[in-house]
Amino acid sequence: MTRKLFALAKGECAIENPDNPMNQEVLLGGHLYLMVLKEKLESWLNTIKMILNRKIKSSGQSFELTRTLMLQYISLGKDISRPMEYLLATGNLVSRSGIGLMQFSGLTIVADKLNFFRYLSHFHSIHRGSFFAEMRTTAVRKLLPEAWGFLCPVHTPDGAPCGLLNHISAMCEIVTFQPPVAHLPRILVSLGMSPYDGPSPCSLKDSYPVLLDGKFVGWVPHVFAAKLVDKLRYMKVMQKEKVPSTLEIAFVEATTKASQYPGIYLFSTPARMLRPVVNLTTNTIELIGTFEQVYLNICVVPEEAYEGITTHQELRETSMLSVLANMIPFSDFNQSPRNMYQCQMGKQTMGTPCYTYQYRSDNKMYCIQTPQSPLVRPVMYDFYHIDDYPLGTNAIVAVISYTGYDMEDAMILNKASLERGFKNGSVYKSEFINLRELAGDRGVQSSYSFGRKLTDKHLDGIIDMDGLPFIGTKLTYGTPMCSYINKVTGETRVEKYKSTESAYVLYVKLCANDTGSDVLQKICITLWIPRNPIIGDKFASRHGQKGVCSQQWPAENMPFTESGMTPDIVFNPHGFPSRMTIGMMIESMAGKAAAVHGLAFDATPFKFNEKKPAAEYFGELLQSAGYNYYGTERMYSGVDGRELEADIFFGVVYYQRLRHMVADKFQVRTTGPIDILTHQPVKGRKRAGGIRFGEMERDSLLAHGTSFLLQDRLFNCSDKSLAFVCTRCGSLLSPMFEKPAKDNMPASQELVRSWMCATCETSENIQLITVPYVFRYLVVELAAMNIKIQLDVM
Repeated sequence: MTRKLFALAKGECAIENPDNPMNQEVLLGGHLYLMVLKEKLESWLNTIKMILNRKIKSSGQSFELTRTLMLQYISLGKDISRPMEYLLATGNLVSRSGIGLMQFSGLTIVADKLNFFRYLSHFHSIHRGSFFAEMRTTAVRKLLPEAWGFLCPVHTPDGAPCGLLNHISAMCEIVTFQPPVAHLPRILVSLGMSPYDGPSPCSLKDSYPVLLDGKFVGWVPHVFAAKLVDKLRYMKVMQKEKVPSTLEIAFVEATTKASQYPGIYLFSTPARMLRPVVNLTTNTIELIGTFEQVYLNICVVPEEAYEGITTHQELRETSMLSVLANMIPFSDFNQSPRNMYQCQMGKQTMGTPCYTYQYRSDNKMYCIQTPQSPLVRPVMYDFYHIDDYPLGTNAIVAVISYTGYDMEDAMILNKASLERGFKNGSVYKSEFINLRELAGDRGVQSSYSFGRKLTDKHLDGIIDMDGLPFIGTKLTYGTPMCSYINKVTGETRVEKYKSTESAYVLYVKLCANDTGSDVLQKICITLWIPRNPIIGDKFASRHGQKGVCSQQWPAENMPFTESGMTPDIVFNPHGFPSRMTIGMMIESMAGKAAAVHGLAFDATPFKFNEKKPAAEYFGELLQSAGYNYYGTERMYSGVDGRELEADIFFGVVYYQRLRHMVADKFQVRTTGPIDILTHQPVKGRKRAGGIRFGEMERDSLLAHGTSFLLQDRLFNCSDKSLAFVCTRCGSLLSPMFEKPAKDNMPASQELVRSWMCATCETSENIQLITVPYVFRYLVVELAAMNIKIQLDVM
């Protein structure tokens, strides 16, 4: 370290970048869990030790530790399970030492099964840390060349976590074990290394230091260093002399310029990223690490190899991509941001999350009813068996600006296709009903039990005698969902369905403890909600081309081809020029060729080039089937039957339905709950609240010349209230209700209320006006600060 420091001061060595993946390791979930568990165990043991010491001091020489006493003291110690469960449930770490971490929250993510892509990507994600998310510098987020093959350059979010939340490539793996390396110094000595405690064969100036896992083990002369590294690498690849296959061998040669400090660095520790490449010397697979990759000469394809210089070759051209990025067809034809969008949207797709719906109790699960296998797909699609969890449907797409309902990424869907089941989906929701929580009982026995009485005729046909709903019952707002009886009073109470969206009872599960010995106090009702596409639902192709359904057009009004075929989706041609998603155009031609020839085409990136264009290949296939070479067709207007002047691009594209649906997001309110303090509508969709009407919305109404709407929105439909004001002193607070004496009042005047200004002591100038309630609140608050508000009432 001293030699390295002097080399840096003399300008012979460069400063190492801590943001570089070659200098980093991964904090694995198991390692973090073990670190926390170790700390909690130490704390637990210290607690028992304190209890024992206290008992020994109080008992003196007569203290005898028995098995019963020891078990009693152990039960008095701190609970270990709950802190670990809290860590997994919330991701928050409660630790005295901090165990060397830079953050104490966000340490876990929920592996939700929205679809198989999302579930898979959770286990491949690597986050730099929440500390770096707050930094203003962008250096941490940059994609460095050293990350090639280890971190996917495409699969990262396009927002605040961009560049911080990365995903490892499909072929990258993390070392999870520590191989035995005690014999490695002996092997190195036999290959020409001088041990650090032995005589040096030459000047230290002409030698490289050898470090094993950061520990200095010896010196190697410059002339023998390259041969030693080659022999050691050969032993590693051929599995000789028990050299671990996960050993990282980095040889940093001395240069005339300031670069990394020269030496031979060997790493065998866990938590390192490794990936397989082909060793051209032995023609076998070798695992290389982030540090050594920088100093290896690796070619992507055999044509790029240089004789005597290139030592390794990539297994495939797409080895740099993650699992999700590998699923994008013809991704090399697309603009890079569009591939990033698809990686995010692929995780939001309604697909086939699992097969065991009847055994799961997720809060919400999405499922598509009629999924299909894509006609155009990459090789990795079959490699990962994605057809077992399909995500979309092959759609007939016409690229045409038709009716004007397809502006700004909107799309027109064929109504007849939807009625035949195109993109139909379902939502599974689970409702838990716990009688102990309803009764407020914490004990084993509860005052409530599920059931109903024979006299409860209003529950017939909906709730069974056991208090549970019949399977297949349709639930609407206010429909009884289950019933339970109060054992004390004998009263039957009903739990009602609270959502405005109708649902069907799919499963009813009885919940108890792990041993099954608990009384029935909790049930889980799984509801099935059909969600067929409606206007406003979101769809996307596999190329980041997302859009909403703007209209469901009848089939008789859709444009049709010479063969009478109508499209499922009408896509606006203005979506192509600025997005440059040429891959979608190629997929349309390839999908059409696949449909007419009965084949599934390979859409793996880098299969086509300028010498062998994709458009030419699929154009010839279309031509051989009798279609236009360019993938276009003559179409006729669905309105009047006239032939359209332009040739329309017409083909098959695999489309996904995203989970963003209008049924989950629409917010409408006539009357509802208001804030106690301001009397204005509360916010929040779940609370039946209103939508915020801010200054920019006010400006837009003024710009449109509809200023009276401001009074309607911000006053009449908000916190309109009546208030008495004294026109003489202009006070809102001084008018007081004058309570007349009942003895002197005639019976006919008892209902007449009179208000009098406390300041002016007269009721002649009192006037009733309408003001926002929040203004009255402001006047009271200012009065408390000794500030008077005077109104000028005409």
